[in-house]
Amino acid sequence: MRLFVGLGNPGAKYAANRHNIGFMALDEIARRHRFAPWRARFQGQVGEGVIGEERVMLLKPQTFMNESGQSVGEAMRFFKLGLRDISVFHDELDLAPAKMRVKVGGGNAGHNGLRSITAHCGNDYRRVRLGIGHPGDKALVYPYVLGDFAKAERPWVEDLCVACADAAALLASGEDASFQNKVHLFMEAHGHGAVRLPGARD
Repeated sequence: MRLFVGLGNPGAKYAANRHNIGFMALDEIARRHRFAPWRARFQGQVGEGVIGEERVMLLKPQTFMNESGQSVGEAMRFFKLGLRDISVFHDELDLAPAKMRVKVGGGNAGHNGLRSITAHCGNDYRRVRLGIGHPGDKALVYPYVLGDFAKAERPWVEDLCVACADAAALLASGEDASFQNKVHLFMEAHGHGAVRLPGARD
């Protein structure tokens, strides 16, 4: 079994925030792969289904970002999962908008959701880093991530979520490089190869 976690904050006022792109990706995966309806469990919203050959549980913690690890830890212990069974979809300031990278372990780069998961579960889980760009000034980061995606950004946000959903079977089977490459090719094909904000790093 695989656990796909999307990071975000619960509630309508946060739904379109840049910080919530992890929730958005999981919503598209659930829709595309016709998962069972979301239900409350593990201090979060969960959906169950099959992607490719793998049984997958989707989890959107409802604890607010800073306590995401409580929810992930509960699910991990209940299903007796290892860290390598967990993939966390999250916003990434240090990637240009519309870019995506996968890595296992590493630092949390100031992301409070990742910091909480590491504290509760350990560090060597898979991160699906969804680039949102950097506002260019550290003092602007907080209002930037808690601000909504601009109307002009929505096409690439939607396409990035669709690309992740389309390639999700590769992620579920542990083919990280192939998953990353398929998403990259999808985004290039849809004209998102050069999306960039001032100060974004790749």
